[in-house]
Amino acid sequence: MAKQEAIFAGGCFWCTEAVFNDIAGVTSVESGYIGGEKPDPTYREVCSGTTGHAEAIKIEFDDDVVSYADLLDIFFATHDPTQLNRQGNDVGTQYRSAIFPLDEDQRAAAEAGIKRAAEGRAEAVVTTIEGPAPWYVAEDYHQQYWADEGRSNPYCVATIPPKLQKLRTSFANKLKD
Repeated sequence: MAKQEAIFAGGCFWCTEAVFNDIAGVTSVESGYIGGEKPDPTYREVCSGTTGHAEAIKIEFDDDVVSYADLLDIFFATHDPTQLNRQGNDVGTQYRSAIFPLDEDQRAAAEAGIKRAAEGRAEAVVTTIEGPAPWYVAEDYHQQYWADEGRSNPYCVATIPPKLQKLRTSFANKLKD
């Protein structure tokens, strides 16, 4: 196994975590905060929009099974990278679309991924490439939220199933059994 990590911000981390947990080769998904000024921010502080952090996920994956480029394509297909500082009803810089590459190879792949995502779109892709930046793990109750509590949360029930349907329709060959 060639263990790698990727960090993406695509709106609510509950929603992006749910998507990437279903991908073959993904061994873990952790919700957290990245890209801001305040050390060790809390959820309340990040939600205030005053820390500069984005809600994000850190994905651990086996690149012998799924590539970083594949993860980027899934990322772009399951959120709207043309919305500046928002995803649906979630508004603010904490919900921005951003990629946080962990090395120069990931940075180059992110640039190529943005170009692929922009092909055929009428609106510009506004996803940023940021970092490096410190990673802060979100509070325990945010981890595996969809699997644990999210199915009873009306926001999640309205938001996550359409993302999962896009995933199943467009990336059936990348799903866990």
